[in-house]
Amino acid sequence: MKTIHLVVGARPNFMKIAPLHHELLKYPDEYAIRLIHTGQHYDKRMSQFFFDDLGLPKPDEYLGVGSGRHGEQTARIMERYEKVLLKERPDLVVVAGDVNSTVACALDAVKMHIPVAHLEAGLRSFDRGMPEEINRIITDSISDWLLTPSQDGDANLLAEGIAPERIHFVGNIMIDSLVQHRERAVVSTILNNLGLKSHNYILITLHRPSNVDNREGLDTILSAFEQLAPEINLVFPIHPRTLKRLDEFGLRQRLDAIEGLMIIEPVGYYDFLRLQMEARLVLTDSGGIQEETTFFGVPCLTLRPNTERPVTIEEGTNLLVPLHTAGIVDQSHKVLYGKSEPARIPDLWDGHTAERIVALWRRDYDRLGSFG
Repeated sequence: MKTIHLVVGARPNFMKIAPLHHELLKYPDEYAIRLIHTGQHYDKRMSQFFFDDLGLPKPDEYLGVGSGRHGEQTARIMERYEKVLLKERPDLVVVAGDVNSTVACALDAVKMHIPVAHLEAGLRSFDRGMPEEINRIITDSISDWLLTPSQDGDANLLAEGIAPERIHFVGNIMIDSLVQHRERAVVSTILNNLGLKSHNYILITLHRPSNVDNREGLDTILSAFEQLAPEINLVFPIHPRTLKRLDEFGLRQRLDAIEGLMIIEPVGYYDFLRLQMEARLVLTDSGGIQEETTFFGVPCLTLRPNTERPVTIEEGTNLLVPLHTAGIVDQSHKVLYGKSEPARIPDLWDGHTAERIVALWRRDYDRLGSFG
């Protein structure tokens, strides 16, 4: 019996780990699965929505690290997870994405000579000003299994001198979650609950510090909302971080005064998928939403100067838009009143990534006698 730790820390991790958890359950005589939640995303309401909707069980370990500066949070995760590793000594640790939990738990495991698999390896924005980029580079450099979602990830890793035998193009595991839960999302009543009509609204998500942690950025975004709201409904499930910053900068009253802008609390996974599927356009600064909108064929404007997911631009529906009011409004108009560019779903974004990963592990474990 091989023990595998599946590490989650933030909501984007949940959608990546859930399909792998469900696939490993098919082999109860081979794998003992331990779900480790670092508690990096500490909003219990938002996290519980996604855990419940994705069918994830209560974590076997909850580290409860909460918020903090990057160094503080990373250190707290390492200190607490190391104790779990010393107690359990798993055969493999699986980390996902690019959050502080990802790099912290990978470092702990590697220093104890426990093999690490990195889900969503090889993604690069080539912007080291992003904390996530540092987390990606470090995690990839120390992991044994680099599980890439797209072929540009393989190219990035090879260019960094990573040994080819550590790199495995398996596809996008977030799409597994979409495929598995799409039928449940289709019957969500969120549109009726909010009084919305299909393809008659823009969906908005914003949370990145570069956009919401300064008054100038939020002022730019609100100016764009003020120009777009008279033309089409705007639906904004607001992130607690963004709401806090709006209050701090004295912009809450201005936000509330925009007619046609619907501010709602964060919603569950099924409801959010339905909102994406039926949107005319999505405005976001999220990484995962760039992928989800590409799969759904929904136009997406990413309010960032770069992306670690260029395949969503090259093949999908995504477009980068600098944080400038006129640019946001102009590109939104092109989508609303123009013709969308043709798009395709990238290779291996097919809902079978978790199956490929487990098949790979089973084959190589039989061959090597270990995950290392």
